[in-house]
Amino acid sequence: MHPEISFVEKPTLTGERVVLRPVCMADALAAVAADPEADRLTGTHETFSLETLERWYGSRAEHPDRLDLAMVERTTGVCVGEVVLSDLDVHNRSCSFRISLFDRRSFGQGLGTEASRLILGHAFESVGLHRIELLVFAFNPRARHVYEKIGFIHEGTRRDALCWNGEWIDGHTMAILADEWVAHRGHPHPAR
Repeated sequence: MHPEISFVEKPTLTGERVVLRPVCMADALAAVAADPEADRLTGTHETFSLETLERWYGSRAEHPDRLDLAMVERTTGVCVGEVVLSDLDVHNRSCSFRISLFDRRSFGQGLGTEASRLILGHAFESVGLHRIELLVFAFNPRARHVYEKIGFIHEGTRRDALCWNGEWIDGHTMAILADEWVAHRGHPHPAR
């Protein structure tokens, strides 16, 4: 393992509208109360008890191969979601990215966009990653639009990657590389 590439440090990242901070047991309550739409958009079939989520959130600080940060709205102090970097491959300096907003009332407010830019900036500039990838399902064009807006490139389609309520859904693999991030810092398209 390359010691310089890890998620041992669990930072707090502050933006204009959101603060990303290490998850804690208290965030389990927000996760257990999450809108079922959040589970669908991330392809999560399982339902977790509060106790299971408390154990999960309480153990995240122990993992050097993943970074789980709560997304807290600055004006209210409410945990509205989470961002996760996982599946760290230190040899190839890459990982996976996932974001989840717990309540659809948070959709369309730019919170996810800002949170994504904050975590990507940390991953490329502080951790030293080279590649970050994600999977977005075909029934989530809003998320795909946000990912494209911040610089992720569509690399391929995993056909029938998810079975949701008896329907097969394609998953789109997208990625962003460090040199692309350096070139635009999450703003690849000039403002119009």
